[in-house]
Amino acid sequence: MTGGHHGHGHPVPGYAPVTGEPAAPGVGPVLGWLDGAPLPRAELDRRLGALRAGPRSTALPAPGTAEDRQLTRWVAQVVLTEELCAAEAAARGLDPGDAPPVRLDQRAAVELGSIAAAAYEGSAAVRAVYEAVTAGVAVAPAEAAAYRESTARPPAGPVWRLRTPGGEFDAEPGSLPADLAGALGSAVPGQTVTAGPWTATLLARRGPEPDPPGPADGLLDAARRLAFVRWLDHARAHRLRLVPGLEHPGDPAQPDNHHRH
Repeated sequence: MTGGHHGHGHPVPGYAPVTGEPAAPGVGPVLGWLDGAPLPRAELDRRLGALRAGPRSTALPAPGTAEDRQLTRWVAQVVLTEELCAAEAAARGLDPGDAPPVRLDQRAAVELGSIAAAAYEGSAAVRAVYEAVTAGVAVAPAEAAAYRESTARPPAGPVWRLRTPGGEFDAEPGSLPADLAGALGSAVPGQTVTAGPWTATLLARRGPEPDPPGPADGLLDAARRLAFVRWLDHARAHRLRLVPGLEHPGDPAQPDNHHRH
């Protein structure tokens, strides 16, 4: 998975077994292996140092604890995701440029998972690959229709604008006393009617509200995120090798993946 789903005792699909060596000749300590080539660990150490020196350092786990090792694994997976997408962008001839970071909404971040979401927000290469990988994604008409049917709200009824001695307000006919609603039903705008103790002037009628726009855009965005997650899991499984200590934080085989209550 991509980080939003840290399994406890369950396999983590999309991640190759931890078989890499922790160092490579001419490179030294490595972050992992991408397409058989070692990636230096320097960027991981730089980011961890920036977090420790940053304004939110007091919220970080104490160095040397299991939680601290999990944080290191999480940051490592973000960097590996960025490196993988940078290589993919180069292979596809994409030019990500140096666009500034973006901010995903909560739904998008959850659907991508915390690791992929962090990489997407911080890396123009990840965003470029996302666009390329998901460009052909479409929502089937039947799926869109089923979604609309399941989320449709009953159409709103007519609304009357009224003036009474207490002031002006909007009201649905069904919310008024039956006698007053009956009298107003045959009134024309500007007419004042009295029914029992109630007197009201009909100022205007407004018809039922139109149905809200369909959810096609939201469905398409969700389908694109799902397609990217699947592509990313497949690419990670086939192109990345992880090193001991920098496993995915949700990998049940690593010693710090435990659930406390």
